[in-house]
Amino acid sequence: MSKATFVYVAYIATTPQKVFDALIDSEATRQYWWNHRNASDWKTGSEWQHQDYDDATKVDIVGKVVESTPPQRLVVTWANPGDAGDPEKHSRVTYQIEPYMDIVRLTVTHEDLEPGSEMLDGISRGWPAVLSSLKTFLETGQPLSISTKRTERPPQ
Repeated sequence: MSKATFVYVAYIATTPQKVFDALIDSEATRQYWWNHRNASDWKTGSEWQHQDYDDATKVDIVGKVVESTPPQRLVVTWANPGDAGDPEKHSRVTYQIEPYMDIVRLTVTHEDLEPGSEMLDGISRGWPAVLSSLKTFLETGQPLSISTKRTERPPQ
């Protein structure tokens, strides 16, 4: 069975650099991504972790930075911490950031997902909420209220 791909596109009234920075800055991600930080030095080949902002020992996602080309593109691998040693369980996320007229088009492509998996189910609900909150945060300075508190899984 072939792997699944999830694609989400958001149009955001901001600059490419501000979108890129919001994806990697722990103070920003805390605001719109359920009180989490994305921790790394963001150099190609480096590890990254999606950690609870208040307790960095709570790690929900791990991976490696495949490509980092600020402010246009960021590519990372993505896995549950328990699956870190099994490359077959890793998926891949590409953030493509490009000017679109006088705004920014952010395309998030999450690929190599196991069909019917808990990961596919989680990201299918999670990405739209996270990216909607990112858009609101960048355009208004305030994230969506649902995304400011830590949760194990986004609500259905």
